Amino acid sequence: MVKKYRSRIISIKNPLEGIFTLEFESLSGPYKYHPGQFLHLAMDSDYDGSGQWPESRCFSMQSNSTEASIRITYSLKGTFTAQMARNLKIGSEVWLKLPYGNLFAQNHLKDNTIFIAGGTGITPFLSLFTDLSFAEYHNPRIYLGFRTSTHNIYQKELSEIAKYHNSEKTPIIKYYYQDEIGFIDIEEILKENNPGASFFISGPPVMIKNFKNFLVLNGINDEQINTDDWE
Repeated sequence: MVKKYRSRIISIKNPLEGIFTLEFESLSGPYKYHPGQFLHLAMDSDYDGSGQWPESRCFSMQSNSTEASIRITYSLKGTFTAQMARNLKIGSEVWLKLPYGNLFAQNHLKDNTIFIAGGTGITPFLSLFTDLSFAEYHNPRIYLGFRTSTHNIYQKELSEIAKYHNSEKTPIIKYYYQDEIGFIDIEEILKENNPGASFFISGPPVMIKNFKNFLVLNGINDEQINTDDWE
């Protein structure tokens, strides 16, 4: 059930130019959501929780559902996020409406599952990777693309994931740093994996569209492909 939560910002990180991570605590009861879901954030200081929902923007939740707080990461794109970067401070109060989406609730196989993400598209995946339910996935494979290694601001979480899921022969995570080896190679990924596996793709809309089209043209059923493309 979707609920509105009056929330306070308790942490703001700006690890790279134009990229921000915000952490929220609820002022109106515990957050309730599942991995892979997203929220609507509204900054209207005059809104009192009733009446028409004010202007807002959608963000994937990267924290897992057992945490008391919620974290999101966003990059500066357009007027709304520019206002966020300019106006939101530690202690600022906002409204969050959640949860939305069913990314990991969709029917899919949990054996040899393939996760592909570009840039901040990794955030909905992190909510699963750090959740206890990720233990249900057998032999998952994660392919991540970043502009540079410096842009991989999720290394702490990813190192913990790798520690528990790596096999002796095959690392669970493969990184594509554009300045070193170029963009994520979807053809290479398909060759490396079982074509009967379930695929999850998240990232820029053009990447999602191109990767999905490539997979379908190469014999992957549309039902095997799940995308985080609510934007």
